[in-house]
Amino acid sequence: MNQEIEIECKLLLTEEEYRSLLDYLNCSTVPPKKQINYYFETPHFDLKNKGAALRIRYKDDQFTLTLKQPHPDGLLETHDYLSKKQAENWLNNQPTSTQAIEDQLIELGVHLDQLHYGGALVTERIEIEFRGALVVADMSTYNHKIDYELEVEAQTRQKAEAVMEELINTLSLKTKPTPNKIERFYQSLQL
Repeated sequence: MNQEIEIECKLLLTEEEYRSLLDYLNCSTVPPKKQINYYFETPHFDLKNKGAALRIRYKDDQFTLTLKQPHPDGLLETHDYLSKKQAENWLNNQPTSTQAIEDQLIELGVHLDQLHYGGALVTERIEIEFRGALVVADMSTYNHKIDYELEVEAQTRQKAEAVMEELINTLSLKTKPTPNKIERFYQSLQL
């Protein structure tokens, strides 16, 4: 088990804004890394209703189960690594227990047998260090949709916001509400 506080700012981009960001950061030719998020929820969206989210991320030949929960400084992320067989069980709606995640779920009033696999979101991600923060440019595909997103991760909320503000001003990006990936994924199912 591994836990961390994730501090980040997010902004949905148009395709043109995304291309401008890549040009500005001189990473238009950097090959993106592919990752797949597999999402899980209860039929009544009990996790969402508590501000939480659960996913398996497949990246670099590794399956990582992550529970995200609200935290005063950002999001508390609890991670457990899964074998390929465990991940397959989860995707077949037969979740296997991982102690750290199951304990956190029970605290939220959610049990493994309530969870169902909702679907996948595929992201092509480019990461670059910029002004003491990690700037992430994502192109995500899910449910016949493509979207583009800028994320800025930093050690403090102030740093993440300052770098995001600089990018918004420099590139004349339009600010807009930006739900997280799992929210966008589930919203796309309701359209």
